[in-house]
Amino acid sequence: MGGVDVFSDLIRGVRAHGSLFGSSALRPPWALHFVDGAPLTLCTVLGGDGWIVPEGGPPEPLRARETVVVRGPTTFMFVDEPGTRAEPVACGEHCATPEQGGTRHRLGWHDGHGEGATTLIVGAYPVRGAISHRLLDALPVVLRVGGGGTADPVLDHLAAEVAVDAPGQQVVLDRLLDWMLVCTLREWFDRPGGQPPAWWAAQRDPVAGEALRLLHAEPAAPWTVAALAERVGVSRSTLAKRFAEQVGEPPLTYLTRWRMTLAADLLAERESATVANVARAVGYSDPFGFSAAFKRVRGTSPSEFRRAAVLAGGRERG
Repeated sequence: MGGVDVFSDLIRGVRAHGSLFGSSALRPPWALHFVDGAPLTLCTVLGGDGWIVPEGGPPEPLRARETVVVRGPTTFMFVDEPGTRAEPVACGEHCATPEQGGTRHRLGWHDGHGEGATTLIVGAYPVRGAISHRLLDALPVVLRVGGGGTADPVLDHLAAEVAVDAPGQQVVLDRLLDWMLVCTLREWFDRPGGQPPAWWAAQRDPVAGEALRLLHAEPAAPWTVAALAERVGVSRSTLAKRFAEQVGEPPLTYLTRWRMTLAADLLAERESATVANVARAVGYSDPFGFSAAFKRVRGTSPSEFRRAAVLAGGRERG
């Protein structure tokens, strides 16, 4: 159930799926309005430049090989310049479906690159589940990463794949966009002077980082601070002090919140699983103790949470 590290666990459920909007040879004036408010949208410019204008926020310049990530439900526009005279063109899910002609023939796509053209790549990421939303909670509405970093080779692969139009292209593009998002978030969390979430920095601490890896790899184990300290190879007091300093809360408090996050997704995804089964899956032999912990952490009982999740799922499918 767990992953090698916290970031791997949190980003595992964030996947591009048929969501690439490509436009080479955008020429001024233009205004593309991305109206879906996807949980995460990655925008990068292969050549040329433009401006990202988030709803209710200031315009952000986007130059060649720079990347901006916009967190939903904010919608945004990509324009040639602030105050452009272009009429906005609405871009939603319909812009990125094979029925609209696939990657090469989506809205705004032209084969010629030409002088002064701007090449835009956009990947929209659906984010489902409580686990992935812990990642979203760590992000601002708009984050920017400059070119020249670890994402640059991915951009080269994207440009090459978009130009080929070969069978299986969408799958390759989706995986490249996933790779691009991971590189972008890593660089943003590691930026000089940044304030990454506590769990990001703690992963690099030899004591707190190893404890976090163990808690994520074995969330249902009968952990005590003493047992965790023994596995990490330090004293109980050293572990408790270092973990609290690095992560901002005691190890077992962190574990309880992580277990309830895992439980939330199990309750939402598996309608057939009983509360007792979910309790056991996250390390509770007593379903009543689990229910009390779940309500304390998530503000609702497991049964009420599941009913709300089933109703929300039905609305999405409808």
